[in-house]
Amino acid sequence: MKGFVAPRRSLGNLDAASASALIAASNDVVLILDRSGIVRDVACSQDELADRLALAGWIGRPWVETVTEESRAKIAGMLRDAASAGTPNWRQVNHSAAPDADVPIMYCAAPVGRAGRIVVFGRDLRPMSALQQRFIDAQQSMERDYLRLRRAETRYRLLFQMSSEAILGVEAGTLKVLEANPAAELLLGGSAKRVVGRPLPAAFAAESAQSVHGLLATIRAARRAEPVQVRLAHDGREVSISASVFRHEASSLFFVQMRPIDGASSSSTISDSAEKLLDVMLHLPDAFVVTAADGRILAANASFLDMTQLASEEQALGEPLDRWLGRPGADVGVMSAMLRQHGSLRLFATSLQDEHGATMEVEVSAVSIVKADRRSLGFAIRNVNRRMSGDARPIRELPRSVEQLTELIGRVSLRDLVRETTDLIERLCIEAALGLTGDNRASAAEMLGLSRQSLYMKLHRYGLADRDDQESDADE
Repeated sequence: MKGFVAPRRSLGNLDAASASALIAASNDVVLILDRSGIVRDVACSQDELADRLALAGWIGRPWVETVTEESRAKIAGMLRDAASAGTPNWRQVNHSAAPDADVPIMYCAAPVGRAGRIVVFGRDLRPMSALQQRFIDAQQSMERDYLRLRRAETRYRLLFQMSSEAILGVEAGTLKVLEANPAAELLLGGSAKRVVGRPLPAAFAAESAQSVHGLLATIRAARRAEPVQVRLAHDGREVSISASVFRHEASSLFFVQMRPIDGASSSSTISDSAEKLLDVMLHLPDAFVVTAADGRILAANASFLDMTQLASEEQALGEPLDRWLGRPGADVGVMSAMLRQHGSLRLFATSLQDEHGATMEVEVSAVSIVKADRRSLGFAIRNVNRRMSGDARPIRELPRSVEQLTELIGRVSLRDLVRETTDLIERLCIEAALGLTGDNRASAAEMLGLSRQSLYMKLHRYGLADRDDQESDADE
């Protein structure tokens, strides 16, 4: 440590009060210790820091008791260095400041005078810690964004490579092919090395190159254009070519799609129709979900996300459909079994529960599709909460027919179904007895083996008698 060259001449007649004020102003915390490490006096330039550390309670206590357990060895080391008049070193220690986080302070201890006193200078590291935390948070945020971009790029690459349509990435300025998926390489009759880097018009016959230039020029100006039919250079096959453009930073790129039209114009029509149908499915007001054979979701439209209160499709992908639809392990299993047996299902009544526990009544129509030895299931789900019931009976009223009772299957437990069935049979028997006796209740009670009072109670329970009938029967 290098000190002043001429302290007496530089500082003059500096008394103790002036020296203490100078020391306190130049540091955040200043401690005066005796040779045993006991705090004899303290000074702090910040009132807030003094309150956080409760500095007033330090006087008379060993300095080592004011720090956390892992910092006590550092305190002992600084006191040894100060006692031996060694070169003072700055060390960071932490003070407990419950219930908040520890307060980090950078200390340096130096002996002063001949009485064994030690002056400890402290610098508050909280601003630096806050800056470090902000840096860590920013770094973690960048890593999360980078990971999200990597995942998006991976999904793009996977779709790009697995697409059955020939797709090319073309630089707008030079019209050189930057990327080509395997379908494009196969269609153009070469490997990636022979396709990538070549000008796009060179892949087509001379009479078609002008059409390709015109298509790309129209796309660049109007951002959309009708597909054109061109002929490939290497084998003369006719293909339909379409393109789209997007800007990235200061450059523009074309995505070019090519479809063979070898005398099969109907395939193009079917493809266009399928694309339109898919667009309609994505925007249907009814929920539409595609699952694998095991019931795990492969795709879902926006209406399903609205019904289940999910923020994005990624939250649904890979999840079992019975997490939201029907009772877990019951309704979806029944529907899957019916689809395996019959291939389709219509108007299956069940319920759907969203992420927040709200339940709605729904109707499900489904179909099973087998393609390339893989079976997938499509479910169309319609909310019927607002649909007016045809019989408009109260919620607690008993079903009036076996068909209405059947509608309850899947919505209520077996115990409740048995009770409802028993009540239904009992009411039907009473109605039959009344019909056989010409509405003679005494004879009906005798036929059913009931007392007249029990019959009257059951009549009113099932709504087969009004209050006036009950009063007249009581008068009898």
